[in-house]
Amino acid sequence: MAPIKGETMKKKLTLSVDEEVIAQAKEIAARDGTSVSAMFGRIVRARSHRTRKDIEIGPLTRQATGLAKLPPDMTDREILEQALAHKYDLEQ
Repeated sequence: MAPIKGETMKKKLTLSVDEEVIAQAKEIAARDGTSVSAMFGRIVRARSHRTRKDIEIGPLTRQATGLAKLPPDMTDREILEQALAHKYDLEQ
């Protein structure tokens, strides 16, 4: 059967996620009166039209920009790991 003009052909997509995420997705979809598939489609469409420029930065974040000097020889992940190790007293 050909799709109606203006509609696109739907295809099946299989995703692998934790059972907890599946349960949350079903709960959110039910609460919103929609299906998980329709909800996923709307999320992807919304994200595809959004650019980093669309994200508005609050005044406190804008003021704090540039205050911290990060080590240039470390990745973001390494900086985060170091900060978490320090916070939870896991440093060796």
